[in-house]
Amino acid sequence: MIAAKHTLLTKEDVETRTDLPEWFKREYQTFENTVTDKTFPCYFGRTGHLRGELRYAFIEQKDWTNAASALKDFLALFEDPNHKRHGLFLFVEPFETEQSLEAYRKQFWDILQYLHQVDDIEWPKEAPKDPDHYLWDFRYAGEPIFAFGNTPAYKQRKTRDLGNAMVIGFQPRHIFQGLEGTEKGGIMSREKVRERVEAWDHLPKHPDISHFGDPTHNEWKQFFIGDDSEPIQGKCPFQHKAL
Repeated sequence: MIAAKHTLLTKEDVETRTDLPEWFKREYQTFENTVTDKTFPCYFGRTGHLRGELRYAFIEQKDWTNAASALKDFLALFEDPNHKRHGLFLFVEPFETEQSLEAYRKQFWDILQYLHQVDDIEWPKEAPKDPDHYLWDFRYAGEPIFAFGNTPAYKQRKTRDLGNAMVIGFQPRHIFQGLEGTEKGGIMSREKVRERVEAWDHLPKHPDISHFGDPTHNEWKQFFIGDDSEPIQGKCPFQHKAL
């Protein structure tokens, strides 16, 4: 079982503590080496990590409880009105052997479903519950959150490979204030990042990548994109829990 003291970690915690699992320390180092590369496409992720603005947590294959407590503690950071932009990166203990992209995709959605099941805050009434609605987004403790999966099974989209562990990024939607897809600053920032992503991946932008609020777009498809340039088909695995 993961001790409560491991819940939410800063950059300094990970680099100085001696009571963290070796697999996590190793995967964190790979993550750091990747995102601090000067050519890494996501400027916000790179600078956020270097400035110590990001937070980190981990879960074991047989125990996901730390995901809920870490996410709850992470969201509490925003109670300070002067908070800086934050992102949470959740490291999932690697499988014994690398799995297919579909296996990681299933576990990604299973983890989000688990978080939804244990969430004790009611889903806001005004928030769509059907992932096929263009204004649907994932909610935890009432907060809208953009989540995205990174796994070693990505062979073409290298920007989504952050090591041997699946790493799930969580970004509360309000950190994008002023950078929304319909705002000039947001459009410019996203286009610059996407150009850099295409250069890293040697692939065009995935067809399911858009911005929140686009009526032709399903947000859930952007959470775990394919390792190709084909639109994701089928229904979202996430299901709203019965009351």
